Amino acid sequence: KPFNPLLGETYECDRTDDLGWKSFAEQVSHHPPTASQFTEGNGWTMWQEFTMGSKFRGKYLQIIPLGIAHLVFKKSGNHYTWRKVTTTVHNIIVGKLWVDNHGEMDISNHRNGDKCHLKYSAYSYFSREIPRKVTGVVADKEGNAKWVLTGTWDKRMEAAKVVHIDESNKGKPVFETGAHVCIWEKRPLPPGSDRMYNFTSLAITLNEPEEGVAPTDSRLRPDQRAMEEGRWDDANKLKQELEEKQRAARKKREAEMEEASKRGETIKGYQPIWFEMKTDPVTGSPIHVYKGKYWDCKEKSDWSSCPPIFL
Repeated sequence: KPFNPLLGETYECDRTDDLGWKSFAEQVSHHPPTASQFTEGNGWTMWQEFTMGSKFRGKYLQIIPLGIAHLVFKKSGNHYTWRKVTTTVHNIIVGKLWVDNHGEMDISNHRNGDKCHLKYSAYSYFSREIPRKVTGVVADKEGNAKWVLTGTWDKRMEAAKVVHIDESNKGKPVFETGAHVCIWEKRPLPPGSDRMYNFTSLAITLNEPEEGVAPTDSRLRPDQRAMEEGRWDDANKLKQELEEKQRAARKKREAEMEEASKRGETIKGYQPIWFEMKTDPVTGSPIHVYKGKYWDCKEKSDWSSCPPIFL
């Protein structure tokens, strides 16, 4: 079974020196499972909240992302938001597992009203279309098409500038475009990746032990570390112990809230350490926002606010 993040579990990834960015995430809710992330790069910041709904249909599992992502470029002021499309995992019970992404996505620029509408085509055995196909149009706030996007979500995406628009006899716009330019291409996987879950070079390094991280960091999880080292029986046993500890902590919080309610008092439930719930000014929905204190605490080695979630 997978290592579902424990409530309060965190993960940092500081690649400032070589890649120019650093990222931090915290599991802020267990029901529904929600992770919040904040990333800082050279001239940009990105934050998102990932929570999801799911549908199990016997042969496949659908994962419907519910959170929203924000990306802001400081120099231009461009502020983009988007939501992920649906992911379907096929052959859950029998056969070889494979994944498909499908649905529609809008990427909005809240500075000038530009919008990119993308369509991720679902795989069909009977379709002649290339698998994992993505098509899209970038339009200004008046709805005028400016760019056409084509490609696949797993290999390469291209953009072409719209130079002229005609209408077909069915009333749909026909775009005349300039040359296609590559805007994204997948990097080659490292040698032997087929034996390492097809991880990228970055993904392979993410669980490497690192000194100075918070005591709640995923790399310090004893069950995950045991599995990394090939100690499967220990990993299963430790996983069970960690989950039992988490359940006991939840029961204690619920009992304290019930006692407070009997006394006519109101106490807050579980509160994240590094994020706080606020209203998203763009969407109007509640979202966990980064407080901005993690890297300062790391510099001081002050982890007094971290709960003892591991064994």
